[in-house]
Amino acid sequence: MLEVETVRRTGRFEMNPLGPYSISASAKFLEGFAPAQYEGTGPERLRFAFVADGMDHGERVAGAYVYPENRKVVVETYGEAAPEVVRDQVERILSLDVDGRDFSEVGRRDPVVGRLQERYPGLRPVLFYSPYEAAAWAIIGNRIRIVQAARVKAKMAEVLGEPVEVSGETRHAFPGPSRLSSLDGFPGLSGRKAEYLRELARAALEGKLEASYLRSLSSSEALARLEELPGIGAFSSELILLRGAGEPDRSPTREPRLARAVAMANGLRETPTAGEVAEISAGWHPYRTWVALHLRTMLEDETGEIAGRRESSPSHQAPA
Repeated sequence: MLEVETVRRTGRFEMNPLGPYSISASAKFLEGFAPAQYEGTGPERLRFAFVADGMDHGERVAGAYVYPENRKVVVETYGEAAPEVVRDQVERILSLDVDGRDFSEVGRRDPVVGRLQERYPGLRPVLFYSPYEAAAWAIIGNRIRIVQAARVKAKMAEVLGEPVEVSGETRHAFPGPSRLSSLDGFPGLSGRKAEYLRELARAALEGKLEASYLRSLSSSEALARLEELPGIGAFSSELILLRGAGEPDRSPTREPRLARAVAMANGLRETPTAGEVAEISAGWHPYRTWVALHLRTMLEDETGEIAGRRESSPSHQAPA
Protein backbone atom coordinates (compact mmCIF):
# COMPACT_ATOMS: atom_id res chain seq x y z
CA MET A 1 0.00 0.00 0.00
CA LEU A 2 1.20 3.46 -0.91
CA GLU A 3 1.67 6.20 1.65
CA VAL A 4 -0.51 9.26 1.39
CA GLU A 5 1.06 12.66 1.21
CA THR A 6 -0.89 15.68 2.37
CA VAL A 7 -2.30 17.34 -0.73
CA ARG A 8 -3.57 20.88 -0.81
CA ARG A 9 -6.44 22.09 -2.89
CA THR A 10 -5.25 22.94 -6.40
CA GLY A 11 -8.29 24.74 -7.76
CA ARG A 12 -11.87 25.83 -7.19
CA PHE A 13 -14.53 26.15 -9.86
CA GLU A 14 -18.22 26.96 -10.02
CA MET A 15 -20.54 25.30 -12.52
CA ASN A 16 -24.05 26.40 -13.49
CA PRO A 17 -26.20 23.35 -14.31
CA LEU A 18 -28.36 23.90 -17.37
CA GLY A 19 -31.71 22.51 -16.28
CA PRO A 20 -32.73 20.69 -13.10
CA TYR A 21 -29.99 19.03 -11.09
CA SER A 22 -29.70 17.71 -7.54
CA ILE A 23 -26.43 16.73 -5.86
CA SER A 24 -28.51 14.86 -3.29
CA ALA A 25 -29.97 12.73 -6.07
CA SER A 26 -26.47 11.98 -7.38
CA ALA A 27 -25.25 11.06 -3.88
CA LYS A 28 -28.18 8.73 -3.27
CA PHE A 29 -27.66 7.05 -6.60
CA LEU A 30 -23.94 6.56 -6.01
CA GLU A 31 -24.50 5.02 -2.58
CA GLY A 32 -26.63 2.33 -4.20
CA PHE A 33 -24.38 1.84 -7.24
CA ALA A 34 -22.35 -1.29 -6.53
CA PRO A 35 -19.41 -0.62 -8.90
CA ALA A 36 -18.64 2.64 -7.12
CA GLN A 37 -18.47 1.17 -3.61
CA TYR A 38 -19.25 4.75 -2.67
CA GLU A 39 -19.55 5.78 0.96
CA GLY A 40 -21.28 9.12 1.23
CA THR A 41 -20.19 11.98 3.44
CA GLY A 42 -23.52 13.76 3.47
CA PRO A 43 -26.48 14.25 1.15
CA GLU A 44 -24.90 17.20 -0.64
CA ARG A 45 -21.18 16.42 -0.53
CA LEU A 46 -19.33 14.22 -3.03
CA ARG A 47 -15.70 13.08 -2.93
CA PHE A 48 -14.13 11.50 -5.99
CA ALA A 49 -10.70 10.04 -6.77
CA PHE A 50 -9.78 8.98 -10.28
CA VAL A 51 -7.14 8.92 -12.98
CA ALA A 52 -7.61 12.11 -14.96
CA ASP A 53 -8.54 12.20 -18.63
CA GLY A 54 -5.83 12.41 -21.25
CA MET A 55 -3.46 9.45 -21.36
CA ASP A 56 -1.15 11.41 -23.67
CA HIS A 57 -0.24 13.62 -20.71
CA GLY A 58 0.57 10.70 -18.42
CA GLU A 59 -1.59 9.23 -15.71
CA ARG A 60 -2.27 11.79 -13.04
CA VAL A 61 -4.44 11.03 -10.06
CA ALA A 62 -7.12 13.57 -9.31
CA GLY A 63 -9.40 14.30 -6.40
CA ALA A 64 -12.60 16.33 -6.44
CA TYR A 65 -14.80 17.65 -3.65
CA VAL A 66 -18.20 18.67 -4.96
CA TYR A 67 -20.96 20.58 -3.17
CA PRO A 68 -23.74 23.10 -3.90
CA GLU A 69 -23.48 26.80 -3.19
CA ASN A 70 -25.96 29.50 -4.20
CA ARG A 71 -27.63 27.30 -6.83
CA LYS A 72 -24.26 26.49 -8.34
CA VAL A 73 -22.11 23.38 -8.16
CA VAL A 74 -18.67 23.98 -6.67
CA VAL A 75 -15.75 21.70 -7.54
CA GLU A 76 -12.58 21.81 -5.44
CA THR A 77 -9.72 19.95 -7.10
CA TYR A 78 -6.84 18.00 -5.52
CA GLY A 79 -3.94 15.88 -6.69
CA GLU A 80 -1.53 16.02 -9.60
CA ALA A 81 -3.89 16.57 -12.52
CA ALA A 82 -4.55 19.98 -14.06
CA PRO A 83 -7.53 21.55 -12.23
CA GLU A 84 -9.29 22.33 -15.51
CA VAL A 85 -9.13 18.68 -16.54
CA VAL A 86 -10.60 17.61 -13.19
CA ARG A 87 -13.41 20.14 -13.49
CA ASP A 88 -14.33 18.98 -16.99
CA GLN A 89 -14.21 15.33 -15.97
CA VAL A 90 -16.47 15.93 -12.96
CA GLU A 91 -18.82 17.81 -15.25
CA ARG A 92 -19.09 14.70 -17.43
CA ILE A 93 -19.30 12.29 -14.48
CA LEU A 94 -22.34 14.15 -13.15
CA SER A 95 -23.83 14.64 -16.65
CA LEU A 96 -23.57 18.40 -16.21
CA ASP A 97 -21.96 18.65 -19.65
CA VAL A 98 -25.41 18.09 -21.13
CA ASP A 99 -27.95 20.90 -21.49
CA GLY A 100 -30.94 19.62 -19.52
CA ARG A 101 -33.24 22.59 -19.95
CA ASP A 102 -35.53 20.71 -22.34
CA PHE A 103 -35.72 17.55 -20.23
CA SER A 104 -38.99 18.67 -18.67
CA GLU A 105 -40.47 18.88 -22.17
CA VAL A 106 -40.03 15.10 -22.52
CA GLY A 107 -42.13 14.72 -19.38
CA ARG A 108 -44.84 16.94 -20.82
CA ARG A 109 -44.96 14.81 -23.97
CA ASP A 110 -44.96 11.54 -22.04
CA PRO A 111 -46.92 11.54 -18.74
CA VAL A 112 -45.08 8.40 -17.59
CA VAL A 113 -41.77 10.24 -17.88
CA GLY A 114 -43.33 13.26 -16.19
CA ARG A 115 -44.26 11.16 -13.16
CA LEU A 116 -40.73 9.79 -12.97
CA GLN A 117 -39.31 13.31 -13.09
CA GLU A 118 -41.56 14.28 -10.18
CA ARG A 119 -40.50 11.18 -8.24
CA TYR A 120 -36.77 11.77 -8.85
CA PRO A 121 -36.29 15.53 -9.15
CA GLY A 122 -32.90 16.61 -10.42
CA LEU A 123 -31.65 13.07 -11.11
CA ARG A 124 -29.12 12.75 -13.91
CA PRO A 125 -26.91 9.78 -14.84
CA VAL A 126 -23.82 9.48 -12.66
CA LEU A 127 -21.09 7.91 -14.76
CA PHE A 128 -18.07 5.78 -14.16
CA TYR A 129 -15.05 8.06 -13.86
CA SER A 130 -13.97 7.07 -17.39
CA PRO A 131 -14.87 4.65 -20.20
CA TYR A 132 -11.68 2.78 -19.26
CA GLU A 133 -12.95 2.19 -15.73
CA ALA A 134 -16.39 1.17 -17.04
CA ALA A 135 -14.73 -1.39 -19.30
CA ALA A 136 -12.62 -2.71 -16.44
CA TRP A 137 -15.78 -3.16 -14.37
CA ALA A 138 -17.42 -5.10 -17.20
CA ILE A 139 -14.47 -7.49 -17.34
CA ILE A 140 -14.08 -7.87 -13.57
CA GLY A 141 -17.79 -8.51 -13.11
CA ASN A 142 -18.31 -11.07 -15.83
CA ARG A 143 -19.99 -14.21 -14.45
CA ILE A 144 -19.67 -13.32 -10.77
CA ARG A 145 -22.06 -11.69 -8.34
CA ILE A 146 -22.33 -7.92 -8.10
CA VAL A 147 -21.16 -7.71 -4.51
CA GLN A 148 -18.15 -9.93 -5.22
CA ALA A 149 -17.12 -7.89 -8.25
CA ALA A 150 -17.48 -4.64 -6.32
CA ARG A 151 -15.16 -5.95 -3.62
CA VAL A 152 -12.55 -7.01 -6.17
CA LYS A 153 -12.64 -3.62 -7.87
CA ALA A 154 -12.40 -1.76 -4.56
CA LYS A 155 -9.48 -3.93 -3.44
CA MET A 156 -7.66 -3.29 -6.71
CA ALA A 157 -8.03 0.44 -6.09
CA GLU A 158 -6.72 0.08 -2.54
CA VAL A 159 -3.72 -2.11 -3.43
CA LEU A 160 -2.79 -0.97 -6.94
CA GLY A 161 -4.28 2.49 -7.19
CA GLU A 162 -2.89 5.83 -6.11
CA PRO A 163 -4.30 7.56 -3.01
CA VAL A 164 -5.28 11.20 -2.89
CA GLU A 165 -6.46 13.28 0.01
CA VAL A 166 -9.76 14.97 -0.85
CA SER A 167 -10.86 17.67 1.57
CA GLY A 168 -9.38 15.81 4.53
CA GLU A 169 -10.36 12.27 3.52
CA THR A 170 -8.19 9.73 1.72
CA ARG A 171 -9.65 8.11 -1.38
CA HIS A 172 -8.02 5.61 -3.75
CA ALA A 173 -8.33 5.86 -7.51
CA PHE A 174 -8.82 2.73 -9.56
CA PRO A 175 -5.39 1.83 -11.03
CA GLY A 176 -4.60 3.51 -14.31
CA PRO A 177 -3.76 1.70 -17.56
CA SER A 178 0.01 1.70 -16.99
CA ARG A 179 -0.51 -0.29 -13.77
CA LEU A 180 -2.85 -2.81 -15.37
CA SER A 181 -0.86 -3.21 -18.59
CA SER A 182 1.52 -5.56 -16.74
CA LEU A 183 -1.04 -7.20 -14.45
CA ASP A 184 -0.29 -10.90 -13.95
CA GLY A 185 -3.28 -11.61 -11.74
CA PHE A 186 -5.20 -10.46 -8.71
CA PRO A 187 -7.29 -12.24 -6.07
CA GLY A 188 -10.82 -12.62 -7.40
CA LEU A 189 -9.89 -12.43 -11.08
CA SER A 190 -10.66 -15.75 -12.71
CA GLY A 191 -10.12 -17.20 -16.17
CA ARG A 192 -8.66 -14.78 -18.70
CA LYS A 193 -9.72 -11.60 -16.89
CA ALA A 194 -6.17 -10.49 -16.11
CA GLU A 195 -5.26 -10.93 -19.76
CA TYR A 196 -8.32 -8.97 -20.87
CA LEU A 197 -7.49 -6.17 -18.43
CA ARG A 198 -3.95 -5.96 -19.82
CA GLU A 199 -5.33 -5.63 -23.35
CA LEU A 200 -7.85 -3.07 -22.15
CA ALA A 201 -5.08 -1.04 -20.53
CA ARG A 202 -3.07 -1.02 -23.73
CA ALA A 203 -6.10 0.15 -25.70
CA ALA A 204 -6.60 2.96 -23.18
CA LEU A 205 -2.97 4.01 -23.48
CA GLU A 206 -3.50 4.25 -27.25
CA GLY A 207 -6.43 6.63 -26.72
CA LYS A 208 -9.13 4.18 -27.81
CA LEU A 209 -11.16 4.66 -24.63
CA GLU A 210 -11.18 8.44 -24.33
CA ALA A 211 -14.70 9.75 -23.75
CA SER A 212 -14.26 12.56 -26.27
CA TYR A 213 -13.18 10.08 -28.93
CA LEU A 214 -16.07 7.68 -28.34
CA ARG A 215 -18.65 10.46 -28.32
CA SER A 216 -17.26 11.85 -31.56
CA LEU A 217 -18.34 8.64 -33.30
CA SER A 218 -21.83 7.53 -34.17
CA SER A 219 -23.29 5.17 -31.58
CA SER A 220 -23.10 2.20 -33.92
CA GLU A 221 -19.46 2.91 -34.80
CA ALA A 222 -18.48 3.46 -31.16
CA LEU A 223 -20.11 0.18 -30.12
CA ALA A 224 -18.38 -1.67 -32.95
CA ARG A 225 -14.98 -0.28 -31.94
CA LEU A 226 -15.55 -1.24 -28.31
CA GLU A 227 -16.58 -4.77 -29.22
CA GLU A 228 -13.18 -5.25 -30.85
CA LEU A 229 -11.66 -5.26 -27.36
CA PRO A 230 -11.04 -8.71 -25.82
CA GLY A 231 -13.65 -9.56 -23.21
CA ILE A 232 -16.08 -6.85 -24.34
CA GLY A 233 -19.34 -8.03 -25.89
CA ALA A 234 -22.52 -6.35 -27.04
CA PHE A 235 -23.86 -5.72 -23.55
CA SER A 236 -20.59 -4.39 -22.15
CA SER A 237 -19.97 -2.08 -25.10
CA GLU A 238 -23.27 -0.34 -24.44
CA LEU A 239 -22.37 0.00 -20.78
CA ILE A 240 -19.07 1.66 -21.68
CA LEU A 241 -20.65 4.09 -24.14
CA LEU A 242 -23.60 5.12 -21.98
CA ARG A 243 -22.17 4.97 -18.47
CA GLY A 244 -18.51 5.52 -19.27
CA ALA A 245 -18.45 8.04 -22.11
CA GLY A 246 -21.81 9.54 -21.14
CA GLU A 247 -23.77 9.34 -24.40
CA PRO A 248 -27.05 11.02 -23.32
CA ASP A 249 -29.42 9.92 -26.05
CA ARG A 250 -29.40 6.18 -26.54
CA SER A 251 -31.91 3.74 -25.15
CA PRO A 252 -29.96 0.75 -23.76
CA THR A 253 -31.97 -1.92 -25.59
CA ARG A 254 -29.40 -4.57 -24.64
CA GLU A 255 -30.36 -4.12 -20.97
CA PRO A 256 -33.12 -6.64 -20.17
CA ARG A 257 -34.27 -4.82 -17.04
CA LEU A 258 -35.18 -1.71 -19.01
CA ALA A 259 -37.96 -3.56 -20.83
CA ARG A 260 -39.35 -4.74 -17.51
CA ALA A 261 -39.18 -1.20 -16.15
CA VAL A 262 -41.03 0.12 -19.22
CA ALA A 263 -43.74 -2.49 -18.67
CA MET A 264 -44.09 -1.61 -14.97
CA ALA A 265 -44.16 2.15 -15.53
CA ASN A 266 -46.71 1.89 -18.35
CA GLY A 267 -48.90 -0.78 -16.76
CA LEU A 268 -48.28 -3.25 -19.59
CA ARG A 269 -49.29 -6.88 -19.14
CA GLU A 270 -46.40 -8.20 -21.18
CA THR A 271 -42.76 -7.17 -21.30
CA PRO A 272 -42.10 -5.26 -24.53
CA THR A 273 -39.60 -6.49 -27.08
CA ALA A 274 -36.39 -4.62 -27.80
CA GLY A 275 -38.01 -3.20 -30.91
CA GLU A 276 -41.01 -2.01 -28.94
CA VAL A 277 -38.75 -0.40 -26.33
CA ALA A 278 -36.88 1.38 -29.12
CA GLU A 279 -40.18 2.65 -30.53
CA ILE A 280 -41.38 3.88 -27.14
CA SER A 281 -38.04 5.49 -26.35
CA ALA A 282 -38.04 7.50 -29.58
CA GLY A 283 -40.27 9.96 -27.76
CA TRP A 284 -37.59 10.48 -25.10
CA HIS A 285 -35.18 12.14 -27.56
CA PRO A 286 -32.72 13.79 -26.88
CA TYR A 287 -32.54 12.32 -23.35
CA ARG A 288 -33.14 8.62 -23.89
CA THR A 289 -30.29 7.59 -21.58
CA TRP A 290 -31.64 9.88 -18.84
CA VAL A 291 -35.15 8.46 -19.02
CA ALA A 292 -33.74 4.93 -18.99
CA LEU A 293 -31.94 5.78 -15.74
CA HIS A 294 -35.18 7.02 -14.18
CA LEU A 295 -36.96 3.83 -15.22
CA ARG A 296 -34.23 1.55 -13.86
CA THR A 297 -34.10 3.54 -10.62
CA MET A 298 -37.87 3.11 -10.27
CA LEU A 299 -37.59 -0.62 -10.95
CA GLU A 300 -34.92 -1.05 -8.28
CA ASP A 301 -36.91 0.98 -5.76
CA GLU A 302 -39.97 -1.18 -6.40
CA THR A 303 -38.26 -4.58 -6.53
CA GLY A 304 -34.97 -4.23 -4.61
CA GLU A 305 -33.45 -6.83 -6.91
CA ILE A 306 -29.96 -5.31 -6.97
CA ALA A 307 -29.89 -4.64 -3.26
CA GLY A 308 -31.09 -8.19 -2.73
CA ARG A 309 -28.04 -9.46 -4.61
CA ARG A 310 -30.11 -11.88 -6.63
CA GLU A 311 -28.35 -11.21 -9.92
CA SER A 312 -25.32 -13.08 -11.22
CA SER A 313 -23.74 -10.50 -13.54
CA PRO A 314 -22.86 -7.11 -12.03
CA SER A 315 -22.63 -5.26 -15.30
CA HIS A 316 -26.34 -5.92 -15.87
CA GLN A 317 -27.25 -3.14 -13.51
CA ALA A 318 -25.07 -0.48 -15.00
CA PRO A 319 -26.17 0.66 -18.48
CA ALA A 320 -29.37 2.39 -17.38
